[in-house]
Amino acid sequence: MAAQMPQMEIPPQVREMAEKSVDQAKKAFDTFVQQAHKAVSTMESQATQMQSGAKDLNAKAMSFAEANIAAGFTFAQKLLRAKDLTEIASLQQEFLQSQMKTLTTQAKEIGTVTSKIVTEASKPRV
Repeated sequence: MAAQMPQMEIPPQVREMAEKSVDQAKKAFDTFVQQAHKAVSTMESQATQMQSGAKDLNAKAMSFAEANIAAGFTFAQKLLRAKDLTEIASLQQEFLQSQMKTLTTQAKEIGTVTSKIVTEASKPRV
């Protein structure tokens, strides 16, 4: 014959304490899940912002590359029409000075756009 387990009642205070512990654990877990969702949402928002910024940066870089290549072709055409070495030297000097100014401006613009992307992506999302 199987031995019967003695029936033991759980005191109300122990039951109440256990229920409170479970309720507190559930509330803590719910808060954790809520914060985790918020963190994921923030990361997704920042990733979207970075992706959008990268698109803008790529478009600007392509625009600059096209402008620089066009300037190079224009320079090459002018060189072909030059009458002598003095004119070639003058054209080359003008082109180099112009390109240095252009590249300086382009570098500043790229820096500004990059800074804006990083600033926007690192802003806290509410």
